[in-house]
Amino acid sequence: MPNLSIYSSRALAILRIVTALLFLEHATMKFFHFPAPLPGLSGPLPPLLMAAGAIELVAGILITLGLFTRLAAFIASGEMAVAYFMARAPQGFWPVLNKGEVEILFCFVFFYLIFAGPGSWSVEAMRKTGRPRA
Repeated sequence: MPNLSIYSSRALAILRIVTALLFLEHATMKFFHFPAPLPGLSGPLPPLLMAAGAIELVAGILITLGLFTRLAAFIASGEMAVAYFMARAPQGFWPVLNKGEVEILFCFVFFYLIFAGPGSWSVEAMRKTGRPRA
């Protein structure tokens, strides 16, 4: 069996980038109606969704770039915990039934990034070494 741990920093970077881009997509739906408008909402965004969209936009960009990753992940993780308990938990206990799996997964991936950091291919790694870590 090959030693796959030598690729762990790159795998962490891929997890960070893909998760952040998916998170960012929620902001683009709220603000730019791309790739589609937010389902079930017409007219201006309520203030709570506006705040959520702002967090998703800024944190999504920062985490994608690997800049201030731990702080952005902390805020994004908290937002997803709040979203779960406000919107999903009142609909029932089981996440598969209350459709809260997405919020839980985002919450815990971002929670992991608080401790793991950005991994390779990040602005933070570039700032430390002068070039992206491989």
